[in-house]
Amino acid sequence: MNAQKTADQTPEELRLPLLVAMDQHVPFDGWTDKALMNAAADIGISDPMAELAFPGGAIEALQMHLDAEDAALADKLATLDLPSMKIRDRITVAIRTRLEMNANRREAVRRGLTVLALPQHLAMGSKAVWNTADVMWRAACDTSTDHNWYTKRATLSAVFSAVLLFWLNDDSDEFVDTWAFLDRRIEDVMKIETAKFRMRGMSANLPSLSRFLGRIRYPGQ
Repeated sequence: MNAQKTADQTPEELRLPLLVAMDQHVPFDGWTDKALMNAAADIGISDPMAELAFPGGAIEALQMHLDAEDAALADKLATLDLPSMKIRDRITVAIRTRLEMNANRREAVRRGLTVLALPQHLAMGSKAVWNTADVMWRAACDTSTDHNWYTKRATLSAVFSAVLLFWLNDDSDEFVDTWAFLDRRIEDVMKIETAKFRMRGMSANLPSLSRFLGRIRYPGQ
């Protein structure tokens, strides 16, 4: 990037160029201030300017990156005909799309997870996975508003996390082992949901204990 151009930009305007420049350093230096300062040198700005752009340091840059990833995923999924698919296929496609978008950036993803696994960043990591699950469910046309809204996202967060970790260590051609693992995880979830549905149906036909006790206490009602 032209040094004169960056010199004329505000710290806010420098955030995106810095984040883009960090991309080539993160696989080697992780999401660290070293990677941030190397990015600053790449685009021709001083370390203090980089610090003004990201007062929170590299972890703030990582948060911006995660938000950008979710936005890009939402845009990509919006171009697909998800509504025409079965719900399990919508979620499968959503997870697969997210991973395929980062097929050439696995080490950067691994470095990000390493940071988010630290005790001081666990809350940030949990929120990031939850937000990604929310993006996927919204793209899948989820309209739930009750407790199902939470349980769907919690379940998908667990599935996505498991598949993500598998993918990071998958050396199979074109990640075929990951896609098979993803299918198995989705199948497991569908079995659980089917069992829950059957249990709800059975419960609806069972006599109510409260009504039974009420009849004992108040005969004739």
